[in-house]
Amino acid sequence: MIRKPAVAGSFYPADPETLRAELDGLMRGRGSSEGPAAIALMVPHAGYMYSGPVAADTYAATRLPRRFVILGPNHTGRGEPIAVMAEGAWAMPFGEAPIDEPLAAAILAGCPDSRRDDVAHQREHSLEVQIPFLQHLVGDFRFVPICVGTQNRRTLLDLGRALAEAIGAAGDRVLILISSDMSHYLPAPVAERQDRKAIDRLLAIDPEGLHEVVVNEEISMCGIAPAVAGLEASRRLGAREARLIRYSNSGERSGNLLSVVGYAGVAIT
Repeated sequence: MIRKPAVAGSFYPADPETLRAELDGLMRGRGSSEGPAAIALMVPHAGYMYSGPVAADTYAATRLPRRFVILGPNHTGRGEPIAVMAEGAWAMPFGEAPIDEPLAAAILAGCPDSRRDDVAHQREHSLEVQIPFLQHLVGDFRFVPICVGTQNRRTLLDLGRALAEAIGAAGDRVLILISSDMSHYLPAPVAERQDRKAIDRLLAIDPEGLHEVVVNEEISMCGIAPAVAGLEASRRLGAREARLIRYSNSGERSGNLLSVVGYAGVAIT
């Protein structure tokens, strides 16, 4: 299957040259990292005009490989709770981005709750907005898109285990991308206080603690499910450190600080 863009022209430019110019502008002055290779990155997924600077800083924080697993939340409610697109490619303004079919098959084999499912991905923006950044920065790459629509902790930890086992056996470096925004539609100071509670658990590489604080404190972090799975995978792959690259909110662009969405970029090594 060739998955067509769902949010080209709204979250990011549909015209390749306009898109290239916007990404050039976002990455200008950031260069490429010579630091340690990350196991995982958490990157926001709003429109580029809002979260693009945080995403750019986060991508510039590590050397990027040519294989990725991208975990995103299910905003649409369509498809399976753990939906893996296992074959084909995503058609994007810069060209097709192919699925890493062997890695997808290994993840599906290792995670009993996962399913081959294209429906969950058809209208979901959280994974799609990461692809132009990767095409711009890496060029040719392969990836496994996983849309996560359950908050069951056992299921998410099991997905993390399966990811770690598949990535560990892959033979090449594979970077986990966790696509998530933070608090939604709160005054900026309130959003930052709430988000700090979740960020503290992210920086501790504590998937169970992240799940607990987001649920108990009612933090409107849309990517809690992919973050729990990604943290568990990172922990099993030997992660020892996480650092906050940048925190921001939509009000810094819109000027409306009474109702913002928070954005955090985190690198896990």
